[in-house]
Amino acid sequence: MRFATGCKLVSFATVAGMLLLPGCARHKTGTAAYAGESNAAAKVIAQRKLTPADVVGALKTFEPPGRRDKYLMFASGGQGGQVLVWGFPSMRLLQEIPVFTPDSMAGWGYGGVGDQVLREGYIPASKMGPRQRIRWGDAHHPALSETHGVYDGKWLFINDKADGRVAVVDLRDFACKQIVKNPIFYNDHGSTFITPNTRYVIETSQYSAPLGGAYAPLRGYKQDYRGEMTFWRFDRKTGRIDSKRSFAVEFPPYWQDLAVSGKLASRGWAFCNSFNVAMYHGNDMNGAPSFEAGATRRDTDYLHIIHLAQAIKVFKTGSFKRINGFPVIPLKTAIADHILFFTPETKSPHGCDVAPDGRYIIVNGKLDPHVSVYSFKNIQAAIAAGPTTWRHDAYGVPILPMRKTIKARIEVGLGPLHTQFDNKGFAYTTLFIDSAIAKWSLGGAYEKMHPDVKPWSLIQKLPVNYNPGHLAVIGGDTEHPTGQYLVALNKWSIDRFDCVGPLYPEDMQVIDISGPKMRLLSDTPLCVGETHYAQIIAYSKIHAWRVYPKVGWNPLTQSVDPNAPMPGNERIVRHGNKVEIFMTAVRSHYTPEIVKVNQGDQITWHVTNIERTPNATHGFAVSGYNINLTLNPGETETFHIHADHAGVFSFYCTKFCSALHLEMTGYLVVKPRATH
Repeated sequence: MRFATGCKLVSFATVAGMLLLPGCARHKTGTAAYAGESNAAAKVIAQRKLTPADVVGALKTFEPPGRRDKYLMFASGGQGGQVLVWGFPSMRLLQEIPVFTPDSMAGWGYGGVGDQVLREGYIPASKMGPRQRIRWGDAHHPALSETHGVYDGKWLFINDKADGRVAVVDLRDFACKQIVKNPIFYNDHGSTFITPNTRYVIETSQYSAPLGGAYAPLRGYKQDYRGEMTFWRFDRKTGRIDSKRSFAVEFPPYWQDLAVSGKLASRGWAFCNSFNVAMYHGNDMNGAPSFEAGATRRDTDYLHIIHLAQAIKVFKTGSFKRINGFPVIPLKTAIADHILFFTPETKSPHGCDVAPDGRYIIVNGKLDPHVSVYSFKNIQAAIAAGPTTWRHDAYGVPILPMRKTIKARIEVGLGPLHTQFDNKGFAYTTLFIDSAIAKWSLGGAYEKMHPDVKPWSLIQKLPVNYNPGHLAVIGGDTEHPTGQYLVALNKWSIDRFDCVGPLYPEDMQVIDISGPKMRLLSDTPLCVGETHYAQIIAYSKIHAWRVYPKVGWNPLTQSVDPNAPMPGNERIVRHGNKVEIFMTAVRSHYTPEIVKVNQGDQITWHVTNIERTPNATHGFAVSGYNINLTLNPGETETFHIHADHAGVFSFYCTKFCSALHLEMTGYLVVKPRATH
């Protein structure tokens, strides 16, 4: 039997072999059932005009009902301000972790812990103005914590490009625990990137400005504007960034971009791209060229080479100034103490990535069809050659000769942006303008892994749809990448999906890289924010709690809350106009169900979900008072209400928790002032 699949004829046996695993014929349903299912599958394939490649793609990404993915992909939520967690390679969206933006589904930012964490990220009051209440974020670069060069599944870091913030997510409960606001700048596209063993989290400014948020006119740009790189010290014991042990290094007023930490051979160093080394700051409304033209008028920009180990030593000696109380190693000190070096790179570069062995830094220039490979060994030799071989920029930063630092240039196509690596000695680069992924071979020690392939050469270009920015390979940022699959994070999706209005989704495409040729497997639309970047980890590395360890658990302190209400100890306590409520929640009621207060009272309300069954989550919403919480099994939340509105307000469970879910409710009765 043969049937049409698109433009090809495929035998029944071929289709059956593609669709059903060999063991299926041995199921107790017998051979007849096997043949029947195969025949039904063949008809579906014919009716839908699927090609063999379509079927293979479906088989490699499909997970049957009840079966779990082997990997998790953590992706930024872009302008949504959150982190998205995908099962991989099925691309089933499993979780949205609220971070920078209130999330009513998760009860984040409407009372309780969410409010407390979000407040940490507000712009503090200063002589430049009052405190700014920031309730959104532009989440860009998630970074998984690492131990000994591989993801350890313990923490996740994510930045907010809009306001220079970094957040910490604890992967025991997939919840944000900290947001730190950088006190010396606002925009931070070059973030978050971790150093070995997650000792530091790197955050790099993007658009130069007066440090500390001060005012300076643009005519003083070269004198008063600066860039910088912050090294946030992460304390693995507390799971928090320690601002007191963190510091920054001042840069010239170039626009810094993607940064990355060295590893293995380049451990103790960091690298960062820049653009607008021309320091253009014209005004197109006055007839000057736009930034688009002015910032790209030079032939080269500078790869920043930072000796982090030396910077840490200088910081510990106290050789820094303070800006808004934060330690900053001045540019002159960074030069004098051999912390900062430059080497030319093709203009307007974007991606900056370090090969798994740490020997090569890959730079992609948006306006150059090549990827540039810098050798860390060559960089060290150029530094050792001494000042007589260097040039210097206008600020005195040493410029190492490009011909001395670069190892290879590979022509890959138009608009190269970002690069990831597999475990076979190959690299993969997104081509934004070509709308393709380029596969190319690494040289040096990697040549032994594929002796039949010419080193530093293009292997394949696979079209994607359309305009890929970042990409992710399983473990692709670590010392030991896995390979197997790649996901292209595409900015455009025109003609890929049904039109649902002028706001198109982005398109994530899963690609099989396990064989000699890349193969496209699937498309996944995304419309809840820009998936700017992602990292993929084996699920076996994640050890998340199904319920909190003990009843009364405070998710912020990761310990039992001393104020946690417990069964049998529920109560309402009044001290003057201060009222404290201790409430428990269980299927299908709250205790107490009636809360009576007076208008003007200050209420502190504690609620504990005393369930111990996984998935027995309760919500707690108070109508009229903008309170909405999600309470996972064992969790305690505390929130505050100023009872300034008299009336009768219901509170109820927002999660459909049981057959009597609608009866899980109560009343907050606020007596008018005239009646008490």
